Amino acid sequence: MADEQLSELFDRIHAGLRRTLKKGALLAEPAMRDLHDRLLALQATALTDRPLQDSRFVVIDTETTGLHAYAGDEICSISMLEMQGLELTGREFGTLVNPGRPIPIESTMIHHLTDEDVRDAPVIEEVLLEVGDFLCDSVLVGHHIGFDIRFLNKTLRKQLLCHLKNPWLDTMLLYLLHRGQVGHYSLEEVANHCRVEIRQRHTARGDALAAAQVFAFLAARLSNPANPLQTLIESQYQLGL
Repeated sequence: MADEQLSELFDRIHAGLRRTLKKGALLAEPAMRDLHDRLLALQATALTDRPLQDSRFVVIDTETTGLHAYAGDEICSISMLEMQGLELTGREFGTLVNPGRPIPIESTMIHHLTDEDVRDAPVIEEVLLEVGDFLCDSVLVGHHIGFDIRFLNKTLRKQLLCHLKNPWLDTMLLYLLHRGQVGHYSLEEVANHCRVEIRQRHTARGDALAAAQVFAFLAARLSNPANPLQTLIESQYQLGL
């Protein structure tokens, strides 16, 4: 084996060891330990038993280096918008994130983020406390929200040895229920049906704002605001994918 290959192999081994030693390291920080405890203590039924009109929602969207959370892809932008009932409160959190790896050109062509854009941005561990604080005690909302939850859970499992227990609502599934048909629909298609204009498509905040407006449109037509939220959550599974 050539010297260059040996050097590369040792670098990979050392990087792997560093990642292993860092696993759960943030738990040593009191604020992170408190976040870990709050995430684990969350009782979903305490949120889903509330009427829709009294519920706190957080609409999430992420932009990433690719589609595969557990095959090396990472978050490079995140946006979260708070809703109380079906109204945006104006409270939000958003940031670019340094993914710690190059952004492939194929991804840049979608969300237009480049390595230079995120070079000086915080890594996800540096904003994890703010992200977790914002998400705690909320029902999560998003378009294809399972995608965003996978990326967040990967980081939470690695850094805090826990995962999100929050109930969630997917605007794509609510759209299927509203239309009474199965299929797979983009945010553009659903937004167009709901008469929502998407501004800054494929930016985390632009997509989160569109998803929030789509959610308000669909939820108002699918649920009585005085009914327990659990009714709406269960209904999104009726048609399947």
